[in-house]
Amino acid sequence: MNPSLDKYTDAELLKRYREGDETAFREIVERYKNPLYSFLRRFLNRQDLVEDVFQETFLQLFASRDSFDTSRPLRPWLFTIAANKAKDALRKMQRHSSMSIGAIADSGDVSVDDVINILTSYKTTPADEVTTEETARRVREVVADMPENLRGILILAYFEQFSYKHMAEILSIPIGTVKSRLHTAVMHFTKRWNAANREPR
Repeated sequence: MNPSLDKYTDAELLKRYREGDETAFREIVERYKNPLYSFLRRFLNRQDLVEDVFQETFLQLFASRDSFDTSRPLRPWLFTIAANKAKDALRKMQRHSSMSIGAIADSGDVSVDDVINILTSYKTTPADEVTTEETARRVREVVADMPENLRGILILAYFEQFSYKHMAEILSIPIGTVKSRLHTAVMHFTKRWNAANREPR
């Protein structure tokens, strides 16, 4: 990061970029490249697609400087671009998967806290704990196999910590749909997680 720019807000950096200061754009990229790359890696689970979508997201930001509303927070807008481009990339790969809500309606007693604990352990995996690394690997597998719409909302909620409002903006759906889809995603994850852990290894 540029020490002279790291105290600027996102809006201030965008304003400077609009005025022709390309170092401000580089500061924005530096600020958001790691969380955005991490989001795309979880969402897409394909390295070639991750690289392409990552570049396309920042290219669109680069090209959209005059249309961005600096009164709105940058982070949700950037993730909206990334999520849309990721979904487009998946459609091009024709990797559609679907599931009926009825298929998970019988998942039984589910503790959302348990799911959050599992996901959190994935997010903060210490490299020296083999058992936690194994949990992380299995979480990655379950999340990667989820339908696109459920995988996306789970990542935004638990890994990226977006609010309902921002998730609604990113996914272009009402807040009520965010809540019901997130509930469905948690049920789906839990059912698949429990099934995977019952299998002999």
